[in-house]
Amino acid sequence: MTTKRYTTFTEELRHQFGCRVQRVSLDAGFSCPNRDGSLGTGGCTFCGDRGAAAVGVPTELPLQQQLQKSKAYLVKKFRAEKFLAYFQAYSNTYAAADELRQLYETALSDKDIVGLIIGTRPDCLPDTVLDLLAELNQRTYLWLELGMQTMHDQTLQAINRGHDHACFVEAVKRCKQKGLRICAHLILGLPGESRDQMLASVEELNRLGVDGVKLHHLHVLKGSLLEEQYRSGALQLMDRDAYVTLLVDALELLDPRILIHRLMGDGRTELVAPDWSRRKLEVLNCIDAELVKRDSRQGCRLSEKHL
Repeated sequence: MTTKRYTTFTEELRHQFGCRVQRVSLDAGFSCPNRDGSLGTGGCTFCGDRGAAAVGVPTELPLQQQLQKSKAYLVKKFRAEKFLAYFQAYSNTYAAADELRQLYETALSDKDIVGLIIGTRPDCLPDTVLDLLAELNQRTYLWLELGMQTMHDQTLQAINRGHDHACFVEAVKRCKQKGLRICAHLILGLPGESRDQMLASVEELNRLGVDGVKLHHLHVLKGSLLEEQYRSGALQLMDRDAYVTLLVDALELLDPRILIHRLMGDGRTELVAPDWSRRKLEVLNCIDAELVKRDSRQGCRLSEKHL
């Protein structure tokens, strides 16, 4: 039984499968329409050279070999018994449905893989791809991760996101019609956003009825456009205590039915700043301590407005 004051994805997986389940991060060689010129170039300002790829993934290897090497590591480190194949790097629905099917089926053919997590953009979901995902969802445990980042169009434009919030809203609606589980990505601390704007984006997740969320602090990665802004002094980042306070404010407003997949970003060796985000366990402990200090929990202020 969890002792956390928020609903964790880890506990959901243990309840669903009865054992320790870990994500296996994969790089299937995808690109992104905001990088290859079909929509834009340069990518989002927060995105590093490798997109959203996890550090340590042997990207030069075929998919099955990536799976085997990563599984062995996760068994040793976490004593994991089963795994979710996590298509993480760049936009993992940005290809023809037939090509996607082959990649997803390759992962599912591994006997230890019990489901899929597919990260993508809301503008990379044509009907043929949604139909494929709906089909797979009927026979495996599937999550679709969609980048919202913020609900504010001015910010989306400033970070070169390449779509507006209406695009995200429509994508969630279409995915829900197909019965898909949606995990939204939300960044706290984007340039120019006030506390009220950030908490409004949290409340928007409640309104949209997403199933899960990854909350990230804004961090700067090597090779990103944000790195240039940071080194020039044009970008200010939150300190650890400010992030913990804001994050707990956000949790208090978040519907407890929304599973928490993550509470902070994880840049590791690609990280430029802030340095405190290298100490992830310390930050998570501070979040737990702040919840205890306030005697609060996820959703305890759900009926309130943040203003």
